[in-house]
Amino acid sequence: MSMLPKVEIFAGLSEEEQAALENSCVTRNYPRNTVVINENDFADSLYVIESGRVKVYCSDKNGKEYIMNTLGPGDYFGELALLDDDRRSASVRTLEKSTFTIMFKDEFHAIMERHPNIATTLIRNLTRRVRKLTENVKSLALQDVYGRVTKVLMTLAEPRGDKLYIEERLTQQDIADRVGASR
Repeated sequence: MSMLPKVEIFAGLSEEEQAALENSCVTRNYPRNTVVINENDFADSLYVIESGRVKVYCSDKNGKEYIMNTLGPGDYFGELALLDDDRRSASVRTLEKSTFTIMFKDEFHAIMERHPNIATTLIRNLTRRVRKLTENVKSLALQDVYGRVTKVLMTLAEPRGDKLYIEERLTQQDIADRVGASR
């Protein structure tokens, strides 16, 4: 069973519509540490993560990475490709063996025409991501490295009982890449 029905932007579709959507998609598997999409590549598809985890990042001309997000099962990326004709705005690399359901722009537009609620939900999700990126920019511009590290760790932390827990295993380099610092 595909993860598509659990993805927020497709949650309002009937079973028949979800089946039609799934039939228009392809599934691909990628090993760990594989670049799925490259920043500035031609963009024509949305990826839904069925299993595994990825990091979304940008690189400078020297190859230094800035990690924008990490995503897991049920998350999606590449949605900007469905809305404009621009190139990819970030790169995505697998952090572990991953499986994706891939939807192409033409199929997405056909479904969105029949179900405008998908567009509304997509806009809401994009707005959340813009707000998160705005917070990241403010953090980079206005906080020192210690403040940025604290913010990243607190954002990743989940309360469990009377303690905070970070599920993702982070190296010092991972943290540095998230806060725009060097190790």
